[in-house]
Formats: sequence, C-alpha cells, structure tokens
Amino acid sequence: MLLKKLAALDTGRRYENKETIMILDNINSPKDLKKYSVSELETVADEIREGLFNRLTKIGGHFGPNFGFVEATIALHYVFDSPNDKFVFDVSHQAYAHKMLTGRKAGYFDDSRFSEDSGYTNPDESEHDFFNIGHTSTSIALALGLAKGRDILGKKENIVAIIGDGSLSGGEALEALSVAGSELNSNFIVVVNDNEQAIAENHGGLYKNLKALRDSNGKSENNMFRAWGLDYIYEENGNDIASLIAVFEKVRDSNRPVVVHIHTQKGKGYELAEKDKEGWHWCVPFDRATGKPTVSFGSGESYFGMTSRYIVEKAKKDKDFVVVTPAMPMSVGLGPEERAKLGSQYIDTGIAEEAAVAIASGIARRGAKPLVVTNMTFLQRAYDQISQDVCINKTPVTMLMNYSSFDGLTDVTHLGIFGLAAFTNIPNLVVLCPSSAEEYISMLDWSLDSKQKENPVLILIPGNDVSHRPADKDYGVLNRFKIEKQGEKVAILALGDFFQKGEELASAIKEKCGFAPTLINPRFASGLDEELLHGLEKNHQLVLTLEDGILEGGFGQKIASFYGPNKMLVKNYGLEKQFYDRYNPDELLQECGMTTEQIVEDVKSIL
Repeated sequence: MLLKKLAALDTGRRYENKETIMILDNINSPKDLKKYSVSELETVADEIREGLFNRLTKIGGHFGPNFGFVEATIALHYVFDSPNDKFVFDVSHQAYAHKMLTGRKAGYFDDSRFSEDSGYTNPDESEHDFFNIGHTSTSIALALGLAKGRDILGKKENIVAIIGDGSLSGGEALEALSVAGSELNSNFIVVVNDNEQAIAENHGGLYKNLKALRDSNGKSENNMFRAWGLDYIYEENGNDIASLIAVFEKVRDSNRPVVVHIHTQKGKGYELAEKDKEGWHWCVPFDRATGKPTVSFGSGESYFGMTSRYIVEKAKKDKDFVVVTPAMPMSVGLGPEERAKLGSQYIDTGIAEEAAVAIASGIARRGAKPLVVTNMTFLQRAYDQISQDVCINKTPVTMLMNYSSFDGLTDVTHLGIFGLAAFTNIPNLVVLCPSSAEEYISMLDWSLDSKQKENPVLILIPGNDVSHRPADKDYGVLNRFKIEKQGEKVAILALGDFFQKGEELASAIKEKCGFAPTLINPRFASGLDEELLHGLEKNHQLVLTLEDGILEGGFGQKIASFYGPNKMLVKNYGLEKQFYDRYNPDELLQECGMTTEQIVEDVKSIL
C-alpha cells in the first residue's frame, strides 16, 4: 500500500489530489497524531519524507537536518501539547516536519503553494511557532525566556528547546545552559539533536564530551550538562519513534531543567545524504535518483572558486598565513579536500563567530596573517569583537565576507545588506568593495602582505558576475577613489557590486541625455576621498551614489553629508531600512527606484 502511495508522489502527486489517501492527509494539527499507533506513526514518517523530497528536489533547502529529525518531531508532537506546550527550534534547520504537522503540509506537497511556507519557523505562519529564527545557538536562551515568563505569570506548560547541527558551540547556547542550570528550578527541556555534524564536521572540545556520552550510552562521568546543574537523559535510538515517545514521556511535566540527548542520523532516508552529511546539509533542486542538481550556475569563472584557489595557493607560498572560520568553510569553497591541503593553517572554531574574530586578533598581534571567512549575515554576531578586540587594537586582521549583496541570500534571517552600514562606521576598519576579479585579488594581496601591519580590513566578495579590469596593487593610501571614466555634469559613484550597474547607467545617460557622465569606482566604503569629491564641484552639478546595501548610515549618506553645505546636488540609491523576506531581487530594485531607466528619468528631472 505504501509503495503505491510513494509511486503516486513520484509521478507528480499534488497535495490537493485525493486519489491516494495518506495518513498525513488527516493530520491538520498535532492533536490528530495522538489517535494513531506507533506503526502508523512510522508510516507518517515515510509520508513526511516524501513531502520533503517533493519540496527539496524542486526548490532546495535544508536537507540533512530535516530528514534526520522526522521521527523526533513526530514523537515530540505525540507526547506534548503544542501550542500550549511550546517548542523553540534552533536555526529552524530541523523544523520542516514540525510545519507539516502544524497545518502547513500544503507547502510541501502542493507545488503551487511552496512560497507560502518559509524555510524557518515563523509566528506569522502559525500559532505553533514563537520566533522567526535563522541563526544558530539561539533556541535555549529564547526558550529559557519563555520558561521564566511562564513562571512569572504563574502558568503551567512544558517549554522545549531543540538544538543541533553544531549549534551548541555558540556562546549564546552555552551561556543559556549555564543560566538554566543555576537560575531555573522549574520545567525546562532541552533536546540536543546529536547527529555528529555541524554544516561541516564538528569542532570544539564539547563535542568530544558528546561522543563520550554516546559511547557510554549516556553514562560517562564526564557530563558537561550535569556540570552545569542540569538533569540529563540519553536516547541512542534517535530515529525510533517508540523509543523517543518513551523518553519524552519521562521528561514531560518535569519540575527541573533537563537535557534530553538523542543520537540521530543526519540525512536519514536518503543514502546519498547519509553518506555525505556535509554535502547534503543544504541542497539546490536535484534529481532524486542521482542526487545531481537540476539547476545550473554556469561553468565559467566564479568568485567562489577564485577564492578557494587563492587561499590554497596563499597557504602553500606563505607559512605565516592561516584561515579562521566559524564553521563556514564552504562560504569560500573550502571543501574537505582544500581543508586537508591547508592542514595546520586552517582553524575551525565551530559556530563561534565572536571567538573566531578574537582568536584572529591574537594571531595577528603575534605576527602571523589571519584571514577570517564567513557570510556577512553571521559576522553581525561579532560586532563587539571587531570593534573592541580588533579595531581598537589595530590588529591587521583580514575578514572576507560572502553574501553581502542584495541578490545573495534573500531570507529575512540571512540578509547581508546591513553590513556596509554596520561595519563602515567602526573606526580604524578599512572596508573594501572590489568591483572586478583583478581588484578583488589585489585587495587580498595587499591586506595580507607582511608590510600591511596597521589596518584591520574587511573585504566584500563580489556577488555579481565576474568582470575584468586592470586594478591597482597598493591600497595603502586609504580612501583613494578611482575615476574610471572622466565626464561632465553628473558623477556616478558606483560601489563594489554596483559598479557594473554604474557602467550600464553611464552608457544610458550618454545615450538618453546627450552627455557622458563621470564614472567613479570608490573601492573604499569606510572613508571619503575628499580631494576627488571637491574636484567634482568644478564641472559637475549632480552626484549619484549606488550601493548594495541600506541607505541609512551607508556610503551614499556620507557623500551627501560631505556636500551638505555646498551647491552640489546628491541623489542616493540603495535599499530602505527594513527586513526584506524572500524577495525577487529585480522587483526590489524596481520598488526602490534603482533600475537604470528609473535613474535616467531622475537625472532628466533634476538637471
């Protein structure tokens, strides 16, 4: 019978098609689970995985974590009473099955409704979600707050924090465990989903303790959770529904903080994902039979591949060079093979951005050359360390950021568009925005040169197509903008990723307005070339700034402020200060008045 159901799904069954009846069709809320037997719940697990396959093969998403947590999700909802009992999922990497069981299964079986369901928990979607979460190590602290709020209000409910995928190494998680063990004496349940993997392999001493607990079936005397004052229970069979129901029944309505440590298989149910846990943490649309992507990102040059090759070659030539990453090696293409080549010149701190930056500052102070690599959205967590440990001390740390562009990651929790405004206002930090392959590599070379000992540097990896143009080799004279095309009347300052848009705009102005504007590549986002800006006043009436980030506090506003007392007109183009979610980049440009056609019309109306 089940094989017939699966066959129907594989031939394109849509959720609204009722020709094949599934148990999951009759589950619209967690309470509906409770009428089924364990064997029937196992069928539900199979059906959930089919929903996961349907969605992920077509639009991609977090594969391995969700496939590994299906049984645990079913058991949690079977034992507890959501939303009265409250679940907080860390990162939401593991929340897809939860969504299916809480009235959102159409977002997995009905292709036309994929967009209704975000990749993360979202209170706007369901009463069963309490936070919009996309960053790691947050669930324990957030759930601890729910528990404390419950106690203050005199309420009674179970509060369950779910954490996994290496998130325990984040400082916020450890701090919250410490607080829970010492300050809370009431119901609080932490489910540690131990699949032996972060995005890449786990790093950090605490994971040695998790292994010791696994190897001893939870009986090791060395137990970090008990050391924090927490009760502890271990379940080896983390993908067995009956075993999980039994262990969750034991802790339900507990009057003490307790950690439930379960051992699961990441990617369970798909052999390719079980064998390659790193490669299948997240996926693009793919063919189920082969595991091969069904979308193409082109076979030409990419800054992704360029960066990986640069790092490996740099390490080979310079033994003082070291890469530091907070569990994000693949943000710059450092797969297992590349990491092996780097050897001791590679440090993975685990999910610990703050520690990564501070460690890099120490490395630089001692005389070596650290390169910190991660995604811009995650670097926000280390703002204090960048300011205090790096910039006040002027240690020459180089930080290389991926996905800082508006057309990179578009989910509300993963936006990189706030980076320019946030980091360009830290004193002593040089923020560089390359606009071509040559410029990108030259900036890396300069920043990591042994002679460059004064400046902490943040470099944004270009997010657009690779372009080529001759570049300077030395950036030691700070804040020196570069005129790429000399013109008149209008000066276009197109920063980093938006330089190509600036080139397109310059051509359009020449064609539509009858004059050639000046095109400037600022390169530096953290300071102004005052000499060049004053020079523009001689034969220009209007300055246009284009930047790949929010306007408030950004590059363009600094230019406008500079010209404030003068006659020069300034028009800034960038994004509004808001949390965008799952947007279409082209449509967003249109909404913000940033298409070439819109800007040309602005120029006509101003001059």
